Amino acid sequence: MLVLLPPSERKLPARRGSPLDLAALTHPALSTHRRAVLEALAEVSGRPDAAALLGVGRSTAPEVGANTRWASEPAREAGSLFTGVLYDALGLASMESAARRRATGSVRVVSAAYGLLGLRDRVPAHRLAMGTDLPGIGPLARSWRPLLSAELDPLTAADGQVVLDARSAAYAAAWRPPRALADRVVEVAVVVAGPGGDRTVVSHHAKHARGLLARHLLESGPAPRSVDALAERAARAFTVEMDDARPGRQRRLTVVLRPPQP
Repeated sequence: MLVLLPPSERKLPARRGSPLDLAALTHPALSTHRRAVLEALAEVSGRPDAAALLGVGRSTAPEVGANTRWASEPAREAGSLFTGVLYDALGLASMESAARRRATGSVRVVSAAYGLLGLRDRVPAHRLAMGTDLPGIGPLARSWRPLLSAELDPLTAADGQVVLDARSAAYAAAWRPPRALADRVVEVAVVVAGPGGDRTVVSHHAKHARGLLARHLLESGPAPRSVDALAERAARAFTVEMDDARPGRQRRLTVVLRPPQP
């Protein structure tokens, strides 16, 4: 099983330690574009209009400033760098050792700055969203798309591989499976069902549920080897609905949440 996650805006910067070593990151074929993105990001982040160009508020000035020091800032493992609702729910640090090993091998973070990160990859804190049109690079999702296809298509094609796609829409735009492999990819949707049957999407609940779902699948034994097996395992802990298989289309697993009782 391959688990694709978005990064988090919230990060826990390293206080000390070695800086980024681009050559040591997983998916080394991405190194050239990683460097190009980071250099362009540093140039933009040093400009007076950096916040506007990056689409962030003025309160993020310290994080934007750190972008200019990407080569010297201390780095930490992505599994502890990213915090926030989804990563708190995933709870990597509190997993049993077997589940943590599965996570290390299975989880990839789709990153605007780095393309793909494994949980053990050490990177510095940074601020960059996939929806950014970065001067010198262009729209980031489009710039990463062919490179991520070269990395993720072969992984998806591996015998018995199933992909749990828990990315948000902006990050999903950076890689879409080819038609021949789409039925191996399970897109996660989360809805809150009201008492009258109406359904709504709430970002906070969706992130939390995606993190819990990924944790459940990683903790509940060896990876499922089919989409139906993944859905069956998810149903042990959640109310879920799996859409019907259609040639050349991703499957959708909808997690149905109930609002808390008053």
